[in-house]
Amino acid sequence: MRHFLNTADWSRPELQVMIDEARAFKASPPNQQWGDALKGKTVALLFLNNSLRTRTSFEVGVKHLGGHAVILSPSGGMWPLEFEDGVVMDGEAEEHVKEAAKVLSRYCDMIGIRAFPKFADWKEDRKDKILNAFAEYADVPVINMETITHPCQEMAHVMALQERLGPELDGKKFVLTWTYHPKPLNTAVANSALMIAAKFGMDVTLLTPTEEYVLDLRYMNQAGQYAKENGSKITVTHDIGEAYSGADVVYAKSWGALPYFGNWAEEKPIRDLYRHFIVDEEKMAKTNNALVSHCLPMRRNVKMTDAVFDSANCIAYDEAENRLHVQKAIMKALAG
Repeated sequence: MRHFLNTADWSRPELQVMIDEARAFKASPPNQQWGDALKGKTVALLFLNNSLRTRTSFEVGVKHLGGHAVILSPSGGMWPLEFEDGVVMDGEAEEHVKEAAKVLSRYCDMIGIRAFPKFADWKEDRKDKILNAFAEYADVPVINMETITHPCQEMAHVMALQERLGPELDGKKFVLTWTYHPKPLNTAVANSALMIAAKFGMDVTLLTPTEEYVLDLRYMNQAGQYAKENGSKITVTHDIGEAYSGADVVYAKSWGALPYFGNWAEEKPIRDLYRHFIVDEEKMAKTNNALVSHCLPMRRNVKMTDAVFDSANCIAYDEAENRLHVQKAIMKALAG
């Protein structure tokens, strides 16, 4: 039994097979049967955080494959869960994840988990306890619907890039740029984007305002290993002109600086200095007519200008649509 927790757990050829399957799903005529990979099967989708694209695409995808989705969330009456081992459960939690995972495994054939970090202590958040607990105790495949990484999002991104640039992305300059946001956000999409761009052979430039916004070494080192295997490179820069120059792809995302987890009031004046990291026409003019995207949701004219987002080079809507198809391919693969 395999889980889909992180693209690092799957080889590039394995991921490409799923992307190719997703393209076949996408090419199927509307209202035509998409297959029966989940016929007679039930998928539990556990949302501990808000969702628009992830919830909709997974629920619709399960239906397309002939299955039934059960949506679970704290707001829907689910018991509060405990994730620490060996604790005396005399607090808010009514049920331990061990029991929840075991029982859901007897009802359902697959479990999806969406659980953001608590943004208080990165040393704790980086352990990804909720996702890993379900993966450990569940007796059915578990899918990461975004925790401290977001592998489904980046599969959709690579699919969108291949649709526009062709199947071979090796050697393309991929710029992952930090952008301003009034609040500190999860690093999940950035972590996954960094890794999968390197895994698919692109030369990755990570553009951050300061060293403090560089991503966790776990993901930097993993991307570096992929670059070594593919003969490509990872570059970290704080120079906007250097980053955008000659870029083939620009991927925009905001995230909080790891050293300030739990101390966001101190980080706020630092991030406020870098509003000019917005993706705008002037920066895009320095690129190689680059494709540009964002995982969504996105604050217009804060992270990216209207002119850039609404341009023909923006593939954000394609990427969002592709979530539906890559997730069907992932569920089909896990269903065997």
